[in-house]
Amino acid sequence: MYIDFHTHGKLAKYLPFSKKYTNNLFDEAKRAGLDAICLTEHFNTQEFDTLYSYVIKNSERDGDSLIFNGLRIFAGMETDISEGGHILSIGNPEEIIELNKRLEPYKKKGEFLTFDKLSDLFEDYGVIIGAGHPFRDGSHIPELSPELLSRFDFIDLNGKDVAESPQRIMQKSYAFGERLGIPVVSGSDTHQTVQYGCIRTSFDQDHSTVRSLMQAMKEGKYVIEISPDINFKVRTASLLKKALKEIHSLGGCYDSIL
Repeated sequence: MYIDFHTHGKLAKYLPFSKKYTNNLFDEAKRAGLDAICLTEHFNTQEFDTLYSYVIKNSERDGDSLIFNGLRIFAGMETDISEGGHILSIGNPEEIIELNKRLEPYKKKGEFLTFDKLSDLFEDYGVIIGAGHPFRDGSHIPELSPELLSRFDFIDLNGKDVAESPQRIMQKSYAFGERLGIPVVSGSDTHQTVQYGCIRTSFDQDHSTVRSLMQAMKEGKYVIEISPDINFKVRTASLLKKALKEIHSLGGCYDSIL
């Protein structure tokens, strides 16, 4: 099972939800060779609930995951913390939707929860917690206390960051995972179709529940594959994202050209 642990279902958090764009994203994920994705949408994106309602309505349930036109989707979320940094959470759809509603008072900059309080909230659910791109500028996740760092379940080896600084990010990410004794898995961090497949995690078996997925991660039953075209994919996706956002700002329909 090829899976991407860090993806988005919208072009940008401040743009409205588009069925056409989301459909295109999921179709391209399959074309890129992915069997599954974790849909870790920004917790404060516009129409978070609309996006998830659409995905659930058009999917079949299999364990904790959703099957959308042949693509397995694990529900997730990417949440900002006040210390600086992004936290990935993966669970079943009901957990993620309820968590997002509980985070409603903390979605504006300056009102983000501390990781201590956020992880306490996560403990009420069966979600697993990841350190999203912990070595990106502005992230202070590695500086958290040992007690707080022990609450993480995995580290995000982020495709966008690997493309920009492969040796540094890989060395730091794996060292961080070894220090905490937790697995390092990969996510493209894509908002755009071209970036799928720049990095992916390969499991020897399919998984439909978060528990079985996490167990395989702990046992190291996976390998991370990095595309030889990762730099091209990430740079092209970044340029295309900027172009589509500009089309929207000028009053055009960015999803009409897909």
